[in-house]
Amino acid sequence: MPSYSFDHIHIYSPDPPQTAEYYEKKLGAKRVGVTELAPGRFIIKLNLHGITMLISKARENSPSGLVHFGIRTDKLENAVAELKEKGVNFTQGVTQINPALKISFIQAPDNVSIELQEGGV
Repeated sequence: MPSYSFDHIHIYSPDPPQTAEYYEKKLGAKRVGVTELAPGRFIIKLNLHGITMLISKARENSPSGLVHFGIRTDKLENAVAELKEKGVNFTQGVTQINPALKISFIQAPDNVSIELQEGGV
């Protein structure tokens, strides 16, 4: 059986550096780094007292705010198969992001999006 643990909160913002600065100055978050996803697209990674926060630019015609939260698993393919057997609705199948990271998305009640991931960013 796959194991699960909380991994991160992902926020879309019209101005990621300004949003990150808010969490740094107001709540004591520490900037861990910036990862470029593609030219002009990046994620700012913060550590908010042990909670990983990812902040990226809101896509055109997408709302700002909480996008999803991430749950880490040690066996993504097994987790997907097990959750499908339980009737969980998937909005994205297993996707290899880079050699060290695979993700998938499920739709939880109340329109909550959860990223399942194996590996790291």
